Amino acid sequence: AMAEDQAIKHFQELVSSDLTIVDPTSIQIRANALVARLKALNRNANAATRACKQATTEARHDMDQTHLGLQNLLYEKRHLEREIDKCRQFASIYQDVPLYSLSEFKTLAPPEARSDDVLQNVHQLMLNRLSFELVERQRHEELLKHSKLKLATVESVKTQIESLMKAAADIQKRVDELVPALPPSTATTPAPT
Repeated sequence: AMAEDQAIKHFQELVSSDLTIVDPTSIQIRANALVARLKALNRNANAATRACKQATTEARHDMDQTHLGLQNLLYEKRHLEREIDKCRQFASIYQDVPLYSLSEFKTLAPPEARSDDVLQNVHQLMLNRLSFELVERQRHEELLKHSKLKLATVESVKTQIESLMKAAADIQKRVDELVPALPPSTATTPAPT
């Protein structure tokens, strides 16, 4: 910037009226030197401008890339938030399954299903409660099958007893019809000697 200012000063001196008396060839030599210097300064200014434009273009490109990355992240964030909302609104069958209460689960479940680590992890706790519920339902189903088998056996025995009672009543009736009723005996039986 200092050299540029000096070159401009020298040009101003050339056009000032004081130097018109001096030899025109020396003024021309001096003017040519100053024009050459001015051209060099112009080239340097153009090179500096190109360098600034290039730096600006690179900075704009970097900024555009960063902005594009930000837009992509914001889009992905919105997409994930929508997916999370969908998952939260999803009505699963497990929500309608009647489960043992948490206190009953803590009392009845096996120790490995209700450890401190499990009780602190909400997801694992729900999985363990569902698994425990399944095992208990299967156990109750087996008990119900055995109960039904025993009930069927009891009903069968009851039916057989009723048929035997009916048959016994029929036989008693026939015996009563075939054997006349004995009159009550008035004789005393002799005492054994």
